Amino acid sequence: MRSRRPDHRHSAQARAEKNNHPGRFLVPAFVVLGIFFFLPTVYNFVYAFTDWSGFKSEINFVGFDNFQNLASSGTLFSSLRITLVYAVLVAIFQNVFGLALAVLLERDTRLNRFARVCFFIPVVMSALAVGYIFQALLKPEGALNGVVGAVLGTDVTVAWLGSTTWTIVVVALIHAWKWMGLSMLIYLAGLKTMPEDILEAARIDGASTWKAFWAVRFPLLAPAVTFSVATALLGSMNGFDIVQATTEGGPARTTEILNIFIYRTFGQGLFAQATTMSLILFLMVVVLAFPVIRTLRKREEVL
Repeated sequence: MRSRRPDHRHSAQARAEKNNHPGRFLVPAFVVLGIFFFLPTVYNFVYAFTDWSGFKSEINFVGFDNFQNLASSGTLFSSLRITLVYAVLVAIFQNVFGLALAVLLERDTRLNRFARVCFFIPVVMSALAVGYIFQALLKPEGALNGVVGAVLGTDVTVAWLGSTTWTIVVVALIHAWKWMGLSMLIYLAGLKTMPEDILEAARIDGASTWKAFWAVRFPLLAPAVTFSVATALLGSMNGFDIVQATTEGGPARTTEILNIFIYRTFGQGLFAQATTMSLILFLMVVVLAFPVIRTLRKREEVL
C-alpha cells in the first residue's frame, strides 16, 4: 500500500495539470470565433454560387452565374476601381500625416504629450460620428465655408463634397485624419526604439539632421512602415462608415466603394449577388494587399 501512494499522488497531480492546462481557456474564444467568423465565412463562399434572394423561398445552386452577371455590369468594375483608388489614397495620406506627427512630437515634452493625446482622440471616436461631423462642416452652408468667407470678407458656397473628381480625395483625407493618430503611435514606437549608437555614429560623421533622418532613421522604420501601410490598406479596402456618412457613394456614384455597393445590393433583396461581391472583395484584398505587404517585408530584410 505504501509503495502505491506516490504513484497515486503523481497521477492525481498529472490529472490536475491536465485539467488546468492553459489551452482549456482558449476553447470559449475558439467557439465564438468559429460561430461568428469561420461559419459565416464558409456560408459566404457557398451562397455566392446560389440564387438566394428576398423574392423567393427556395435557394438553388446556379454555379458561376452570379459572377458572370456581375462581370457583364460595368458598375462592379467601377466600384472595384474606386475602392482601389480610395485605399491607395488613404494609405498615402495616413502614413504621411502619421510620420510627420511622429517626427514633430518625438520629444517627450508636456506639450508634445498633450498633442499626442489630441491627435489620438479621433482614433477612438465612432467613424460614423466623424463622417457626419465632416459632412456638416463641408456643406455649402457649412462651417468651413463660413470661416473661409469670414476671412475673405465674402460669401463662400463651395460644395466640398460635390465634385465628381475631387470628392474621393476629400473623403480619403477624412479617413486618413481619423486614423493618422494610430500611425503616429506606430512611428513613435519605431523612433523610440532605434539604437542610439547608430544615430551617434551618423552625427559624428557630420550628417545633418535631415540627411541622418532619411539615410539612417527612416530605413530603420521599415517594420513600422510595413505595419502601418498594411493596417491602412486593409482598413480602407473594407471601409464603409465614413463614406456612407459623408457622401453615401455620391456624387454620381464616384465614391461608391465596393462595400457601399454591397450594402445597396443587399438592401434590394439580392442576397446572392451581395454575397458574391463580398467574396470578390475578399479576393481583391488577397490578390492586391498581401503582395504589397510581402514586398514591404522583403524591403525590411534588405534594409
